[in-house]
Amino acid sequence: MTRISGLILHPTSLPGRFGIGDLGEAAYQFVDFLAEAKQSMWQILPIGIPCYGASPYQSLSAFAGNPLWLSPQKLYEAGYVSEELLNRVPAFSEDRVDFGAVTPWKHELLKVAYEGFENYASSEDRHAFDEFCHRHKEWLDDFSWYATLKAAHGGVSWCDWPRELALREPQAIKAWKAAHQKDVRYHQFLQYQFFKQWTDLRNYANDRGIKIMGDIPIFVGYDSADVWGHRSLFELDQDGYPTVVAGVPPDYFSATGQRWGNPLYRWGELAKDNYHWWQMRIKVLLELVDIIRIDHFRGFEKYWEIPSSEPTAMKGEWKPGPGVHFFDTLRKALGTLPIVAEDLGVITPEVEKLRDDCGFPGMKVLQFAFFDSNPNSFIPHRCVQNCVMYTGTHDNNTTRGWYDEIPDEAKNYLNRYTWRDVKEHDVAHILSQMSLSSTADTAMAPLQDILNLGRDARMNLPGSDEGNWGWRFRQSDLNQGLRQWLADLSLLYERNLHMF
Repeated sequence: MTRISGLILHPTSLPGRFGIGDLGEAAYQFVDFLAEAKQSMWQILPIGIPCYGASPYQSLSAFAGNPLWLSPQKLYEAGYVSEELLNRVPAFSEDRVDFGAVTPWKHELLKVAYEGFENYASSEDRHAFDEFCHRHKEWLDDFSWYATLKAAHGGVSWCDWPRELALREPQAIKAWKAAHQKDVRYHQFLQYQFFKQWTDLRNYANDRGIKIMGDIPIFVGYDSADVWGHRSLFELDQDGYPTVVAGVPPDYFSATGQRWGNPLYRWGELAKDNYHWWQMRIKVLLELVDIIRIDHFRGFEKYWEIPSSEPTAMKGEWKPGPGVHFFDTLRKALGTLPIVAEDLGVITPEVEKLRDDCGFPGMKVLQFAFFDSNPNSFIPHRCVQNCVMYTGTHDNNTTRGWYDEIPDEAKNYLNRYTWRDVKEHDVAHILSQMSLSSTADTAMAPLQDILNLGRDARMNLPGSDEGNWGWRFRQSDLNQGLRQWLADLSLLYERNLHMF
């Protein structure tokens, strides 16, 4: 990467009257804000459909996009929903996503849009839809059948379906295909619209000098089309249940570790066809984004294997990941890999070597630089050039909220480091400026820090299932003073010079 900067904002946080951020006008206005503020990167979280708790890191598919992001306005402009329906919107909150209220309303609108497509779509649009289904057949067929079956069985996990469907017995699947083609086509239509709306937005951003950074979690959810459709690639028993699951061992932050529960890969099985499933996963996402952040990068060197019978992560063992062979194989098949390695947490020299051997930039988080009075690898003067420097991430508190909670020792260190008497009201902008002025090739900050918001604007609290992923901003927050401040700092610290 060249010397650039940008902001983190998940599309669900965009403003608008439809209860959840979408790929309509507000998304284009955010791109305009980035361009006017002389930023070059928009980082999002995973695009997938959350399977529970609204977390994009536990999704129903490693490939499918979230239909809740679809813009009702764009569906209206395409002629698929009426103006009357577009104007009949409940009084949703402007500040937070109420997933329980938004989800059923949005899906009813999407069903109307599908009927509108079937009745009124042009021959050109129908041809584009058929071409999309053909081009993405390898993952789209499994996902569409999985989504259809899941809905028909009340949303329960695939392991709780009738055995013949859970284990994909050919005759049972054939019978379902004969009876549910329309439902399958509906889910294909939603993915066609998602890829179409997102591609239009991505092209708009690229035309204005802005790249999009996507996100791939290393593991996939058990209740997903991926595990249902590719059981041989995961550590499952003959009935389809996980024998071991993913997590991390006990550490400073958790006495019992973290038991994530994701099924683990059979890396030897994946290697037999040169990691084809992973090749496809990265190739599909690169249709939508320019750069990919891989979450839990350390799992490619070693991963923590927990017996599925264990209620915590305390009893497990480290197992070797696929290592550099995995990335070399992908590079031979796909060419250059525009990847950022999420190398946070307890990182060993072996993980650092894998990252460096692959040439991937890692991550530095300024909130981690001031835990105590001892300099560490996150402090700016120790920062390597080939990295992405963050004020905080989606898993951190906002910087203003973080400052409220850190001990006096950390606050004193921050004062000495900046030669300032740092206060709550200016700490977010001080760390933003520190990130931009660092030697890191890329400097990023959550929009919440640029807006100087407190803990109520936090996106996610790891380990908590309540109140996450719902924050939204208002269009009026992106005022001219904020744009100019960011643009001036970018110029001062020689970021995004191609935009000046």
